[in-house]
Amino acid sequence: MTTNWLDLTDESAVEPELPIIDPHHHLWERQDDVYLLDELLADVSEHNVRQTVFIECGSKYRLDGPEELRVVGETEFVERVANQSAAREKDEVQACTGIVSTADLTLGDNVTPVLEAHLEASPDRFRGIRHRAAWDAFDRLAVHTPLPHLLLDRNFREGYAHLERYGLSFEGWVYHPQMAEITDLARTFPNTTIILNHLAGPLGIGPYAERQDEIFNSWRPALSELAKCQNVVAKVGGIQMQINGFGWDERNRPPNSDELLESNRRWYEHTIDVFGPERCMFESNFPVDRLSCSYTVLWNQFKKLTSSYSSSERAAMFHDTAMRIYRLEEI
Repeated sequence: MTTNWLDLTDESAVEPELPIIDPHHHLWERQDDVYLLDELLADVSEHNVRQTVFIECGSKYRLDGPEELRVVGETEFVERVANQSAAREKDEVQACTGIVSTADLTLGDNVTPVLEAHLEASPDRFRGIRHRAAWDAFDRLAVHTPLPHLLLDRNFREGYAHLERYGLSFEGWVYHPQMAEITDLARTFPNTTIILNHLAGPLGIGPYAERQDEIFNSWRPALSELAKCQNVVAKVGGIQMQINGFGWDERNRPPNSDELLESNRRWYEHTIDVFGPERCMFESNFPVDRLSCSYTVLWNQFKKLTSSYSSSERAAMFHDTAMRIYRLEEI
């Protein structure tokens, strides 16, 4: 959808002074879509976003050199963006103070040069790896990995074991039927922090369409079991994608924050209930979720959702959990 479509629903920021760290956004320059620092800054401008964390999205890989090291180009690219942002006025948002890139963990022990190259490219900002594991037999969903059970793969786990050695976290991007696999991973490697992306991807298209209540009732206990793993924290958000099946992008006008919250509330509240605010962080997943709503509307729903929470609980979910998990400095 275009920016003009997003403008059809106009809201002012609720509580615009509330400090926010956005722990999940992307940057890319694609043939038909550009989302770089200027676009990000325009989106966050209504809210008091202090810092952001970049999450891998296949941007600016190296064009030559060893295949397994080409992904380091993304870290090099985002490091440049972070330096560009850091040169701005001190009271403005600092973008990409944390960087999460990718590596092929199925390389096993041979992944260590890739991890070291990321750390060399960004010694002060590089924080973790996302090796996307989201997979489903439905063809529109089987786009992230060719391995249906990646997290259980022996070679993957051999590579994953090195994250602890380098002090790196793992971004867990799966679909909801895969939660038992990420739970097993968390229990097998209790000293590696897993950051669960997008509420474990509750699906709503293809064979999952028109089954939201049924899916919620199976997702709910699976998430509760995962939350027992103290090395797992949850990003609350990221479910406004087309795969989630809400169909916001098909409407004549985008949702306002009340409409968004009405649909999302039960997913959010259960996640916060089982993980606790100290292990939750709100996320934008922009520009992906921009297909459904504006940045201002998205964060307004989070603020309305938490209006009855204590100030310390809100501070955790909007700011402090992300700062602690990604080891960011106060700005």
